[in-house]
Amino acid sequence: MLVLAASGFFVGAWALVGPRSFYDSFPGFGHHWTAVTGPYNEHFVTDVGAAYLALTAAAVLALAWGDLRTCRMAGAIWAVFSAPHLYFHVRHLDGLTTFDKIGELGTLAATLVIAVWLALPERTARP
Repeated sequence: MLVLAASGFFVGAWALVGPRSFYDSFPGFGHHWTAVTGPYNEHFVTDVGAAYLALTAAAVLALAWGDLRTCRMAGAIWAVFSAPHLYFHVRHLDGLTTFDKIGELGTLAATLVIAVWLALPERTARP
């Protein structure tokens, strides 16, 4: 849950505070995953930032409350967002280097795997 909260805050805060910088430079370190998806749209970038901060709030509340049901709910919320997000990026890889394709899809897939894992009901061992 902490990984989801941290990644959501990083993406969300950057997109809201500096939407043009986010568009031009995300994920940083000389890579440009967002800029290859089409022309800049401040409304879209800030909406994405707000969505990520909402996801962050769900993860932080789940951590703070510490109960299993809330953690599962937060995992489900992240999974519902992450699955179509990953699907979009799988279909829109033009303009990215092989390294960036692997990095983008790897981080998005990892987020989805973590979210699904958190959302799954507890398994009990069979006698």
